Amino acid sequence: MTLERFEEQDFFACCGSTRFAKEMASAYPFTSLDDAISAARNIWFNKVDVNGWLEAFSAHPAIGQSPSSAHASHASAQWSKGEQSTALATSTASTLQELSDGNAQYRQKFGFVFLICASGRSTAEILAELKKRFQNRPIVEFEIAAQEQMKITELRLGKLFSTKSIAASTGNQYPTVSATKVEDRVAVIGGHLKAAPNSSSDNVSQIPTRTRPPITTHILDVSRGCPAAGVEVRLEMWKGSQPRPMFDKIDIGGWIFLASSSTDADGRSGQLMSIVDDVNPGIYRISFNTGTTSPL
Repeated sequence: MTLERFEEQDFFACCGSTRFAKEMASAYPFTSLDDAISAARNIWFNKVDVNGWLEAFSAHPAIGQSPSSAHASHASAQWSKGEQSTALATSTASTLQELSDGNAQYRQKFGFVFLICASGRSTAEILAELKKRFQNRPIVEFEIAAQEQMKITELRLGKLFSTKSIAASTGNQYPTVSATKVEDRVAVIGGHLKAAPNSSSDNVSQIPTRTRPPITTHILDVSRGCPAAGVEVRLEMWKGSQPRPMFDKIDIGGWIFLASSSTDADGRSGQLMSIVDDVNPGIYRISFNTGTTSPL
């Protein structure tokens, strides 16, 4: 058997953004599932714009509902059904109604579907997360939804690789990957997404390597509906004599400068700190110099 080539429609089933699918098809072939996931993260967070994010969000049904035939391919519809299987199996008529009402209120407030990587989550867990995230400001929730979309995309890429005929072939122009390794990788991703906060160190060792710093920021210019480029960003950490800063007073010398950068064309700050798995506990502050941006 030979590795079947992935097409744009295959990647669109993993993430319902046209730009994402085109960029992934252009970046193909990949040397491994890890390589594909790395490319997907870069494309999703650095190349797909706000409209692309919203397009991908709209491809998802509300939790507890079936995918719309207008938005979902056969593959994505089947994957969506499987991802919601635990939630549906643990639901009752009352919790489904509560979920439906919560989804409607969420969409009214934020303008898009409540997006969560539902794989392995019960209805009670999803409801709790919905209520918690409903309190967020729209700009914060938009970023969280994008992160949840990436989790879903990673799982679906794993499923995409595992459903294709993958085996070595002499002179094959495309990369070959062991089907067993692909399935193992899917299990690792799924375990990471469902892991509890107090997971054992053995499970932690399986978590994929972080590709972005633990503290970063993304600025959107809501007046123009686009990313804010060229904004100076400053990261500091509290090192004052008091346990924490008094926000109603002027703190002199309590904040220690860590790094600074300017947002790129996508409104994302540069690397404000090293890419590490665990950030030092403490109180951090990010300041934005909006006075340096170009006038409207």
